[in-house]
Amino acid sequence: MESKYWITVVSKDHALRAAAGGFIQINHGKEVPLKRMMPGDWLLIYSSKQFLDGDVKVQAFTAIGQVTDDEIYQHKMSETFIPFRRNIRFCDCVETPIAPLIPDLDFIKNKQSWGYPFRFGFFEIDKADFELIRKQMLPD
Repeated sequence: MESKYWITVVSKDHALRAAAGGFIQINHGKEVPLKRMMPGDWLLIYSSKQFLDGDVKVQAFTAIGQVTDDEIYQHKMSETFIPFRRNIRFCDCVETPIAPLIPDLDFIKNKQSWGYPFRFGFFEIDKADFELIRKQMLPD
């Protein structure tokens, strides 16, 4: 089966924590998005902000990795928050601002309202868009 390519929206501080820990939580720990991914699929993390509850803008791709297995599990972060996670093998990468890429990204239909697709928090993109971003994040 051919790999799929995904983008999820995560604040930069949480993206760095996920990359360091080798996992991803999507849409505040929901299980359904994780079930859509398969081993071998690629995931890009887009960070609009530095912190979840802050106003400092980042507007860049901050992490890239590949789904390693079929396991979806819960991790207790507090008594009331037990999010679902999935294992990801993250790559060392270069943070990549989105602004220079917008004209060439097909998943952004309206270049004036380029942020619209990110409102969903998790979505699939085509291989060409993934490769355009990957080449910036993982320069040879």
